[in-house]
Order: sequence, then C-alpha cells, then structure tokens
Amino acid sequence: MDLAFSITCELESETATSALAERLAALLRPGDTLLLSGPIGAGKTHFARSLIRARLRTAGRDEDVPSPTYTLVQTYSDGDVEIWHADLYRLSQPDELIELGLDDAFRSSIVLVEWPDRLGSGAPRGALHLDFRDGRTERSRCLAFSSEDPRWQDLIDRVLEKRPST
Repeated sequence: MDLAFSITCELESETATSALAERLAALLRPGDTLLLSGPIGAGKTHFARSLIRARLRTAGRDEDVPSPTYTLVQTYSDGDVEIWHADLYRLSQPDELIELGLDDAFRSSIVLVEWPDRLGSGAPRGALHLDFRDGRTERSRCLAFSSEDPRWQDLIDRVLEKRPST
C-alpha cells in the first residue's frame, strides 16, 4: 500500500478515545471504511462503539451497541446510512467474508472492521487504517491513522483539531 499520509496521536484516556470517535463519526459518509488494528485490549472496540453511539444519538436513538465478537457483524441504521461493525477475530476462512456481505457494505455503508488482517486481499482500497497501540502510560493509547486515499488527511486533521471545519 502506498500511503498518502500517516498521522499519529496520543489518547490519554478512554474519554479522549470516545471524544475522537465522536468527532470522526460526524464526518463519515456512505462507502467509508475504517480498518481497526491492534492487540486485544488496545481500544478498537471501545472506539467503534463510541463512534456508532454518536451516529445513533444524532439520529435520536439510544441503542445498546454490543461487541460483534461472537456474531461477527452487527448492523445499525442512523436513518440515513447503515453502519456495519465487524469483528473478524474469530473468522477462520477468508471465503467466509462472502457470507457476511461485507463487499456490498463497503460500497454503500459506513463499515468498521476490527482485525482487518483477516480480510486479506478483500480490504477495500482507500480505507482509513487505525492502528491502536499502548501509549506512554497504562491508560493512554497511541493511535496511528493512515490511508492511500489523500481525502482522509484533511478529515483526520479536522478531527484532531489541526484544521478548522469548512
């Protein structure tokens, strides 16, 4: 993958992680895919659930957002677009992706994928990669954003408050 950009930030707490996810949620549109990587316990699910809750709250919905660890995929609607949250950790064969229907979702929905390495060559081009790692303290996380699509750089700069919204 030829990267158009890579940006790293430190998130000092779960609250900071939630706030960042909420800011990003407001800027996503159909066809956007976020690929969330990192070890177990790094904050992937917390980020995804915060983002989904923010989209649903904007639509006046207060729904439980469980982890899709055992179901593999959970879907939601914010009234305008479907939101898919996939946790592929338990995926055993790449051909199981076809059964999940992710190909169609990548084109028409907002899709958040945990353990995207399980997608293999099925990962959509131009997706935003979020790599969660341990931070400087026990409670903090380091989050690296990257993509081959330069459109994401402006959006992430805005989310990180490096550039004002337009």
